[in-house]
Amino acid sequence: MTRVLIADDDHLMRAGLVELLTADPGIEIVGEAATGRQAVEGACRLTPEVVLMDVRMPDLDGIAATRQLSQSAPDVKILILTTFEQNDYIFGALRVGASGFLLKRARPEELIAAVHAVAAGDSLLSPSVTRRVIDRMAQQPTPDLADQARLDTLTPRERETLELIARGLSNREIAATLVVEESTIRSHVKRILMKLGLRDRVQAVIFAYENGINRPRQR
Repeated sequence: MTRVLIADDDHLMRAGLVELLTADPGIEIVGEAATGRQAVEGACRLTPEVVLMDVRMPDLDGIAATRQLSQSAPDVKILILTTFEQNDYIFGALRVGASGFLLKRARPEELIAAVHAVAAGDSLLSPSVTRRVIDRMAQQPTPDLADQARLDTLTPRERETLELIARGLSNREIAATLVVEESTIRSHVKRILMKLGLRDRVQAVIFAYENGINRPRQR
């Protein structure tokens, strides 16, 4: 069972999410929160695997709550679920430790799949959000490789894997590209995250673009 806490200040939205997610036999709703502060307190007390976090909430917004949870309960995965698609929300959430960003207009099956994916340790971005991440990185000047020492700890195959992660490929797609087993790629990804001190694939994508790996072309 994947234990989930739902944080949203809209009562009807919370009720709808509870009804939707409990239809999946592999998901258990362990708590609800109407404010960011309640989300932090509830997550620390109930230890869910995933928190569905709204952005705009009273008392403490979803970005600040995500930052606090990343520090106080780093094992809890946070999936931002919002109607808003502004860049500040996207990058604010990803930089403070969110494992995914999904819009509320996503189909029910997409939301359920997202919860399971994040719980399994994968990261998730809706396609439009992924495009914004890449476009944002394309607008930045090519940085000095300040993290070159960390990059040098990667083997050539791990570096190649990181480049493909930065292009948005899944483990299965990377395995097909490199003609290896998917389990081998999972091992590569785990070592990459450990060596670079990164939480998940979202941070790996940001790290890769910020450090000049696979930078998209300027339009």
